[in-house]
Amino acid sequence: MDFRQSNDEGVLVGWIQEARGRFDGLILNAGAYTHTSIAILDALRGLEIPIVEVHLSNIFRREPFRHTSYVSQAAHGVICGFGSEGYGLAIDALSKLLDEG
Repeated sequence: MDFRQSNDEGVLVGWIQEARGRFDGLILNAGAYTHTSIAILDALRGLEIPIVEVHLSNIFRREPFRHTSYVSQAAHGVICGFGSEGYGLAIDALSKLLDEG
């Protein structure tokens, strides 16, 4: 398991690309890049592993532009609105996805 954080889109893309062949799954909270980054979407589509998208807030209770997620187009599932507990839920979900293999 590896935890990383960056506010730099290019760094995030690089880390996603590094996950290929190195990790069995990916949990991603792309913050505002969720709604804007085609580069992150392209990097995620290059992975052949399960992806779980996480948001601390419920993005569907926020501004309308946040209702669109590029990350969701590549993710197996989305967890939002549970604060930091969402990361634990994402780990559980990813574990189940990997067990189903």
